[in-house]
Amino acid sequence: MSTTDLPSSASPSPTRRVAWASMVGTSLESFDFYVFAYFAAFFVGPLFFDPLGEFGGTLAAFSTIALAFIVRPIGAVLFGHMGDRLGRRTTLLWTVGIMGVATGAIGLLPTYAQAGWLGAILLVLLRIAQGLSLGGEWGGSILLATEHSGRIKRAFYAAIPQLGSPVGSILSATVFIVMGLVLPAAAIAEWGWRIPFLLALPLLAVSLYLRWSITETPVFEEVVAQRRRDRIPFVTMFRSRPAAIVIAIGAAVLGIGSYSLMNTYTVNYGVTQLDFSFQDLLIATTVGGLLQLITIPLFGVWATRIGSARVVAWGALGTLLIAFPMYYLLQFATFPILVATMIIGGILPTMSWAALGGLMNDLFPDHFRYSALSISYAIAATVSGFVPIVTAALGGATDFAWWHPGIVLAILSAVTLVAAWAASRRPAEPESGPEVPLRRESAGVA
Repeated sequence: MSTTDLPSSASPSPTRRVAWASMVGTSLESFDFYVFAYFAAFFVGPLFFDPLGEFGGTLAAFSTIALAFIVRPIGAVLFGHMGDRLGRRTTLLWTVGIMGVATGAIGLLPTYAQAGWLGAILLVLLRIAQGLSLGGEWGGSILLATEHSGRIKRAFYAAIPQLGSPVGSILSATVFIVMGLVLPAAAIAEWGWRIPFLLALPLLAVSLYLRWSITETPVFEEVVAQRRRDRIPFVTMFRSRPAAIVIAIGAAVLGIGSYSLMNTYTVNYGVTQLDFSFQDLLIATTVGGLLQLITIPLFGVWATRIGSARVVAWGALGTLLIAFPMYYLLQFATFPILVATMIIGGILPTMSWAALGGLMNDLFPDHFRYSALSISYAIAATVSGFVPIVTAALGGATDFAWWHPGIVLAILSAVTLVAAWAASRRPAEPESGPEVPLRRESAGVA
């Protein structure tokens, strides 16, 4: 069966519109993630876990962050299966819908003072829903962008969904900065904290509209037409590409882990140990995020020329070289140095982040690619979720010596460098769809 025989009722969506649809969705997911991270640091404990005291409430608050990471691989298995069986577009409508509704619902929760432990229980359930949604969002967004594009420009379009992370970070930080300027602390603690979560609802409406307006990817339609869908993609993935899974996880840890290190641990470290103000740190991270809006597409263009794996490797090598000098300068605690740290610490890992989707796309065949990308990314994200607590423990053991975050960043860089080198040694997986000869497989298909 040729591509002209596909059972598609709509003409293919323009690639740029598809890229926008994938990027807006990842922006919503990122916005929701960072909003809760900022919120948990200051408000979750007093509002929902007040009887546990200050320390117990803080532990409970950060546990709600960890919970979303723990369930994320479960969401990757669930939505990865849906993506490889039902389609990329359908699955992404579910993931963004669940995330947006769960985030908006957090803004409506009763606090402990209003309803006792009911609010805390509902908060935990909504965090589970967010974590499950996160497990299926990233891989599908990458495939939505890449499988609508040709092979030549695929590395560039794989970078576009990665813009969602800095966009979400900028939006969430901006909301908190503006709230801090226009609302007194008492008003934020009483009702203002609900505003960032409720903002997720109009963002959800935009995301659903964009994703509803596009068609299924031609690559997935070809998989369906050739009856190559696996009954259980999760099983097929581990049976046929175990080495590729390990490489994909390793390639992802720097891009994800550096965000956890810079935007979570370094913010807390800067306030508690280096005497920066929280406002200064939010501004610095926002400046770094704005720069990434430029560098991510540029790194995507570079990936189309030299290959995604090589761009990931160069980013990892550069980060490895600057890890210790960057944190050495940060100890001098001036605002220009802080901004420079966030910029430099953002640009080099961003190379690895921007080209990650292209690297992982090339590692796996199309008929279980949604599962493979989602699960690999979710495992890397779960590991990276422990970066702040591991770095904090290392800081406590070393009396917060200036070099302790550098050790963590160097390890993340080295792992990704080795994985990117291994990925560069593997040929890209062939697939059906535009510009690629069709192939037929009968083993393990529906």
